[in-house]
Amino acid sequence: MPAAPIIGITTYGRDETDKYVLPVKYVESVRRAGGAVFLIPPGEPRYERLLAKLDGLIIAGGGDIDPKVYGGSDHPDIYMVDPDRDTMEIAMAKKVIENGTPTLSICRGSQIINIALGGTLFPHVPDEFGESVKHRLPPHEPVPHPVEALKGSKVAEVMDATEVEPASWHHQAMREVAPELEIVAYAPDGVIEALELPGHPWLLAVQWHPEETAAEDPTQQRLFDALVVASKAT
Repeated sequence: MPAAPIIGITTYGRDETDKYVLPVKYVESVRRAGGAVFLIPPGEPRYERLLAKLDGLIIAGGGDIDPKVYGGSDHPDIYMVDPDRDTMEIAMAKKVIENGTPTLSICRGSQIINIALGGTLFPHVPDEFGESVKHRLPPHEPVPHPVEALKGSKVAEVMDATEVEPASWHHQAMREVAPELEIVAYAPDGVIEALELPGHPWLLAVQWHPEETAAEDPTQQRLFDALVVASKAT
């Protein structure tokens, strides 16, 4: 029986009980796809050595990125800022972009990819796009909304769909997209929902949370399935 590819998943920072945490659905989604999971907490100084041992990577969602990192402005709704996590994940993003490691970046993770390449963020989606589309329910709860992926994009090919309704769970979004990245999906209000990196063997960055509905929605599970398949080839 062939060995399962090892998929690293970055975790959230320390919580109020001084624990590193990660929602179980990330792990379940990778296991359903046939991958083995290795969790990477913030602040790991040997991340390059870890990456060399991994077959694929998921940069997970979670709290906000410090606006100082990308030259942005502060906002009262910014929360769970973790400098150790920002530093490690941006460094890891640059490394997987350089070495071609198959990577699925989710919500905050998609923003990390953009920032690693020089992009910026809107600090609070309702301030820029209004609330015709809810991207998060108060105070911090997921909500479904439509997403349209461009025909011919890798994300549409992987999901086998151009119109999906995944779980959304964010209040920030891409402002300036790094030139190397290609925008491949939008919400109905114009918020950027997915990015790809042309020339990279397999890198998808989605603003929504596919792990939230992957157990019931094949279009979302396919993102994890395809990551694991790509990781087997490395």
